Amino acid sequence: MKKTVTVKHTVMVSILAVIAVAVCLLGGVKSYAGSDGTIVDLWNKAKTPDAVELKEVNLDPHTTAFLILDIEKRTCNLERRPRCVASVPNIKKFLDRARKQGLFVVYSLTNAGTPETIITNVAPAADEPIVKSSVDKFYNTELETILRERKITSVIISGTTAEGAVIHTATAASMRGFNVIVPVDGISAGTLYAEQYTAWHLVNAPGSRKSTTLTEFDLIEF
Repeated sequence: MKKTVTVKHTVMVSILAVIAVAVCLLGGVKSYAGSDGTIVDLWNKAKTPDAVELKEVNLDPHTTAFLILDIEKRTCNLERRPRCVASVPNIKKFLDRARKQGLFVVYSLTNAGTPETIITNVAPAADEPIVKSSVDKFYNTELETILRERKITSVIISGTTAEGAVIHTATAASMRGFNVIVPVDGISAGTLYAEQYTAWHLVNAPGSRKSTTLTEFDLIEF
């Protein structure tokens, strides 16, 4: 009889212990959801990180490519992205310099774009290739093959939008082993936050941070 009581007592204690743990866990979940909440609940409490560091870069022009992404009349205009329009003279100035230095230049189009939609100031020369894709310009294109055949090891990426073609193509290039350089005066978006987020992401996210350098066009030397 004593043995039976002891067993029942042990089982009861175990059940109560499990219930206690469950209550604590549920209480913790409730506390988290109630007092802290989701990121949407805390949106206005998020602290803006410190500004990213811009670095000087010295590159070999023979193994470097300059990528100009989606600078088209339909994506880069005063109505949709005035900051893109403001970035075009910066891209043009560097493009002229890049060509003189012998850099390989590659263009991209959006899915709805054509070569004729590229803004005239930065239009491609006859021998400069154009790829066409959505936000990742390596996806379903010959971009990687084109770069490998030219023995390219570093890519300078400019274009619009920052949170679209720039961030995805830069990440794709990084994951393929390319050295990625992003001049912040050559990328643009519809909002400042999108540009800020892109700059932060590229030097902090696991897929891009190890091989991405943020800079400005004037800080790039050959």
